[in-house]
Amino acid sequence: MRMHNPPHPGEILKFLCLEPLGVTVTEAAEALGVSRKTLSAILNGRAGISPEMAVRLSIAFDTTAESWMNQQTQYDLWHAEQHRKQLRVMKLTA
Repeated sequence: MRMHNPPHPGEILKFLCLEPLGVTVTEAAEALGVSRKTLSAILNGRAGISPEMAVRLSIAFDTTAESWMNQQTQYDLWHAEQHRKQLRVMKLTA
C-alpha cells in the first residue's frame, strides 16, 4: 500500500535521526563518510538516497538499508505517478 504524498527520506533522516540526537549536518556527514554538501542535498530533498547511502545509514542508525531504499522508492513512485497524471490531463485537454 502506497502512502499519499510520502515525505522525502531526507526529511525522515533529519527529523527522526539527526535532530533527536542533536547531531549537526557536519557531524553526521563526517560520521557517514560523505561531504556536507552531499548530506545537505539529501536532507533538503534535492538528492535521493542511493544504495550506498542506504547502507551507510543502516550502519549508522541500526536500521536496514532496505528501509531507506523503500522510503526512496515510495517517494519517487508517488512523484512519478503525479507527473503521469499531469501529462494525461494535458493530453486530454490538448
